[in-house]
Order: sequence, then C-alpha cells, then structure tokens
Amino acid sequence: MSRPIRAIALILAATACACGISNQRQRVPSEVEEVVTNIGSNIDSERYEQIYTDSSELWKRDVTLEQSNEVFRTLRSKLGKVASRSLQSAAEQQNSGGPLKGHVYILSYETRFERGGGMETFTLIEEDGRWLLARYLVNSTNLK
Repeated sequence: MSRPIRAIALILAATACACGISNQRQRVPSEVEEVVTNIGSNIDSERYEQIYTDSSELWKRDVTLEQSNEVFRTLRSKLGKVASRSLQSAAEQQNSGGPLKGHVYILSYETRFERGGGMETFTLIEEDGRWLLARYLVNSTNLK
C-alpha cells in the first residue's frame, strides 16, 4: 500500500474513532431517559404529587410536598405544556462527596413550551438501583 493511501486510511480511522467517542458522550441509558419521560408526563398531566413521591431523598430534604407542587403549578401557568424537548448535553458523574454523592446524570434539554422556550435541567441520582429526580431547573425569560 502506498504511503499516501496509508495516510488517508489512518486519518479516516482516527476520524471515525473520534466521532464514536463524541457519540458515546451523548448516549443516555434507557432507564435514565425513561425517568425523564415519566417526569415530563407527570408534569403534563399535573400529577405533581407523583413526582414528589417518586423523587430522591435529596429532593424531599430540599422541599416539602407543598413547595414542590407550587413550583410545578407556577411553571405550568407561566409556560404551559411542553411542546418539544431536545437533549443538549448529558453528563454522567460518580461523586464521592457533597450533596450529589454517588452515581448522577445531569441532562439539559432545549425545551419549547406552549408559551415560550427555555432550558430544562434534570439531575437524576441512583438510589437503591433506581434513577430518581434529585433536582429540576427551568431557565426561561417567561418565568420573570
């Protein structure tokens, strides 16, 4: 094989490997995606108590049921239902300390609501082999 052909083959192989690595970073386990889907469905159906019940101990330490329900009611009244959600970033962490101790996924979505756009961030933590909501944040100019 001639030197230029080997060089081109090496460049193509390196490019293919690099693309594979970046795709793996965006891969989210189906169990994690399912939790986000369920939370979204519960928000759309106004089942706010179910979100609280299914959330992590961290979520429950930070807010009461009433506070949690009020946050989701406010989001619903100001933004409306989710029209579309597009994954922008996914970060998997293994933390040895701090409030998010353990196996964590932080997922950020560009989200289109009925009354405007925004960014949604779901922080999920693994507890007893299950992925649970630890934090939820919406950043939108429509919330001001």
